[in-house]
Amino acid sequence: MALCLTAVAEQLLKDVQRAYSEKSQIPDDLLIALRFAFGSCTLQALDLVDQRSVTRVSSPSGRVAFQVLGGSGCLYTCYTSCHYCSCPAFSFSVLRRNESLVCKHILAAYLCQAMGLCQQEQVSDQHMTLILSGRAQPDP
Repeated sequence: MALCLTAVAEQLLKDVQRAYSEKSQIPDDLLIALRFAFGSCTLQALDLVDQRSVTRVSSPSGRVAFQVLGGSGCLYTCYTSCHYCSCPAFSFSVLRRNESLVCKHILAAYLCQAMGLCQQEQVSDQHMTLILSGRAQPDP
């Protein structure tokens, strides 16, 4: 069942990408489907997208991560390549309790990618190493 839901979620994100590229908005039927597949974090993720809280961070070596500024002001690092977020909700709701496919931060990263709305930041390989190891300090 989990594999089927994951396939449905991936297809939904492709549909969001197509619809947004054609009309610059997500139709109501897709919003309802997103809410059904991803649950209560959908509206929170869309709010993060609207607030431009997602930054795609890349380095010269080709490594990529997403940093999402949460509603609490904390900066969380998300890895869409391996479906992981550094926030406590991901650890608890997704990994430990298996209640959700994603947290709002990683869903926001997926949606920003699909909609082409990510902020872009290029960092050095050394700084990317700090980000990936969780030791990077956010800019003041």
